[in-house]
Amino acid sequence: MPAGLPPSVETLIAELRKLPGVGGKTATRYVLHLLGRDVHAAATLRDALSAVYDRVHPCTRCGFLAESDLCGFCSDSSRDRSSVCVVESVGDLLAFERMGEYRGTYHVLGGSVSVLRGVTPDRLRLAELVARVDAGGISEVIVATGADAEGETTALYVRKILEGRHVRVTRPATGMPMGSSIEYLDVVTLMRAMRGRKDL
Repeated sequence: MPAGLPPSVETLIAELRKLPGVGGKTATRYVLHLLGRDVHAAATLRDALSAVYDRVHPCTRCGFLAESDLCGFCSDSSRDRSSVCVVESVGDLLAFERMGEYRGTYHVLGGSVSVLRGVTPDRLRLAELVARVDAGGISEVIVATGADAEGETTALYVRKILEGRHVRVTRPATGMPMGSSIEYLDVVTLMRAMRGRKDL
């Protein structure tokens, strides 16, 4: 961080550096750009940030971002409600939407089971998933968690909690390299994985 900056500027740079992929130089460039804009532009950005925190919350059904009770996917009557794609994060869900082929619904777990990070199954939205399946109308649950140890553990846990229920549990197959994150896979790889999914 450049020396001699006012404390408030240093604080803003430090906060921006906490964002993924933002280093010191990029954070400094952002702050200097913001300071170069007029007060109205800065106020617009402030209001937009405030609105997101005031209005946006997890969808009560799937856990995606929503401003009302249900998100745009859950309230879309054209989606196939018999299929639920289980993902770890909002970013993963958006990756599937970029694919442009999946027309079912989603369920965002809010992470993956990780002993090392202290993330136990009860901290994820697993009970909500079971409740959705038990409510009926779902014939397939696609467990699209990451192809790493934590994602595999989470997938096996999902299969376990859905045992005995009349629902097919599948997992995307070919084209997903081990250790990969769903969010960063290219569209073609993700499409092939979904088309080749197998029973879990």
